[in-house]
Amino acid sequence: MKGSMGIPALQLVTLNKLISSFVRPPSNYFSGLFPTTQYDSDTIEWELEYGSGGMTPFVAPGAVAPTIGIDGIGTASAKAAYWKEKMYFDEEFLNNMREPGSYATYMRAERQITKGAQKLRYRVDRRREWMISQMLMNGSLTYTQKGGIKFTVSYGVPTSHFVTLDDSRNWKDGASKSAMEDIFDAKRTLADDAMVVPNHTIINSEMLKVLMFDSSIQALLHKSAFGDGDLFGRPAQVIGSLLGVGNLTLYDELYEVQAWLTQTTSGTTVYLDDVSDFEVGGKARFYNMKAYNTYEDEVITAVDVEAGTITVGQAPTATFIGGQDKVVMRKKFVPDNVLFMFADSQDGNKVAEFMEAPYGNTRRWGFFADTKPEWDPEGIWLRVQDKGLPVLYYPDTTYKITAFDLDEY
Repeated sequence: MKGSMGIPALQLVTLNKLISSFVRPPSNYFSGLFPTTQYDSDTIEWELEYGSGGMTPFVAPGAVAPTIGIDGIGTASAKAAYWKEKMYFDEEFLNNMREPGSYATYMRAERQITKGAQKLRYRVDRRREWMISQMLMNGSLTYTQKGGIKFTVSYGVPTSHFVTLDDSRNWKDGASKSAMEDIFDAKRTLADDAMVVPNHTIINSEMLKVLMFDSSIQALLHKSAFGDGDLFGRPAQVIGSLLGVGNLTLYDELYEVQAWLTQTTSGTTVYLDDVSDFEVGGKARFYNMKAYNTYEDEVITAVDVEAGTITVGQAPTATFIGGQDKVVMRKKFVPDNVLFMFADSQDGNKVAEFMEAPYGNTRRWGFFADTKPEWDPEGIWLRVQDKGLPVLYYPDTTYKITAFDLDEY
């Protein structure tokens, strides 16, 4: 195509080298914890193991050795998830890159391509980060399969490893609250069920503030070598060491999902083209796409994937138009009311892995970028793709405490 031919920045080899050279978002905590493996098909199978591998039994001299399997208690399987996105560059933009003698124009356009490619790469990586976080923290993952079917993988995490504190024990103002006791119980459960000690604990800054001012932790600090000065100077390290919960990591990153209105707003039921990533408790921001910086926020109270709707606490005051306006939800990877702890290894093996599945006519694995010309009107599409699934081999090595009700605070 005339508009894109001869533009080095849009050659596939150049594009993939460029995008591969981008440093992945340093804020992606979960993605850096576990290895990545290429699987031979898009039906991913993995072994499940609960508890430790145990130890070899005694036998009489001369007796036949007992047999032990290598695949734990059984296997699980699911189709790999597939995600992709694209960006369009029109004819005028492309031809300006080929205009003779316009080096400055070319460099501006090349920077725009680079910025667009980096944005696409970060969004792909953030989707992988979201998948791993959902697997670990919620014990399940919901995504779209062939034919638009919504599918949920349940990773078999014991229900006893998801603890929601009742009002009397909530860590903000519960009459019998004891964060230290609840964390001790969590560590004991991990030790009893999986024979592991948590070496990672993750919270956000709101939960850190709750722990810093917890009376039982304050009392213990006064008796320890840390003291208040150390607590406020390096709170995560002090509390992590005091409680013996491994590396205490603060993770305040958010992810954003958006969908277009398919019907004009009327009441509290909102129709969107894709609601699968929206969550109860998230804040839905309604954007008027014809007016700059015009929006309205409402809290999501229900999500119906089958109907393609979300329900908000109050109907938007303004009218937002179907097919024109959109809804955006921004949500923290780690909610304000959650403390999550886990061991990343069991018997010397990583407890989880990300399996990349093959896709495309050329059978590719992992992230890939390509382009496709548009004939009328002329232009070019830049597309990025990825396919895979996180797997959890040891489901009893994670523990989640929901310490208070967000709706109350």
